[in-house]
Amino acid sequence: MVSLGSNSLDQLEIPDGTTVEEHDLVTAGDVVVGGHSTVEFGIRGRNVLVGERAQFGGDIEAEGDCRLDVLCSADGNVLVGEDAYIGERVHIGRQLMVSGDLDIGDDVEVEEGFEANGWIVIRNPMPTLVFYFIVLSQLLRVGDHEAASELGAALSESEDDGPEPLVIPRSATVSDDAWQVSTPADVGGDCRLHGNLRAESIEVGENSNIFGSLRARGDVTVGEGSRIHGDVTTSRGDVTIAPGAEVLGDISCSDLSLHEESTIDGTIRSRGEMRIRRPATRTPE
Repeated sequence: MVSLGSNSLDQLEIPDGTTVEEHDLVTAGDVVVGGHSTVEFGIRGRNVLVGERAQFGGDIEAEGDCRLDVLCSADGNVLVGEDAYIGERVHIGRQLMVSGDLDIGDDVEVEEGFEANGWIVIRNPMPTLVFYFIVLSQLLRVGDHEAASELGAALSESEDDGPEPLVIPRSATVSDDAWQVSTPADVGGDCRLHGNLRAESIEVGENSNIFGSLRARGDVTVGEGSRIHGDVTTSRGDVTIAPGAEVLGDISCSDLSLHEESTIDGTIRSRGEMRIRRPATRTPE
């Protein structure tokens, strides 16, 4: 079962330990991709749930279940460790290999053939999980965040204690060049990502490595020990840099909170207040 938290679809969520390896985006937990998104990487995760008309530039590998909604496309293979639901008019550029049961819709094109070890059913029902995903997307689109949170909370009651999911919101673009979303972005700790990150606001956890710049309308926070290989820019927000963090570029913001044990290898432009934080000193006993 793909786990969906109460705020799963209204921001980019990159869990701890997520990495880009060659041309694949790799995470230990589930992957949820909103409709109309373009992901130029391949995807590797536990369970993979994808909304309508999403596009992938590589393989999709799911250790558990994989569910692709209508009109999705993947340039590479789709490899599924358990069961798969493939919606109508999905295009798969190479092979579809399913270890469990396969529920497949009409007009699906698999260029190099498919194989399933379990039952194969050809029909077009909407799986319950995809239905919930679409309902959540519609609620968020019309701004009913309270109803979306209630539905997400109901879904999350049955979640296990596994890793947090990787969530790419609706209409996002993810590539080596840029990660572009119109929502907040939350990057966990110990991540290694390639591409410039563009979001409403950005929070980077501890000891992450981002080979690109950060640009947001709102606030940007860089966690302890993280390294940003580019500029950090916000049009109307504040920037906070934690101890041991490195920014290998310029910083442009309103207010800046900078720890003295951080490193900035560029020019600082602060339109408001700039504050240097120092380590807390212990009072002698």
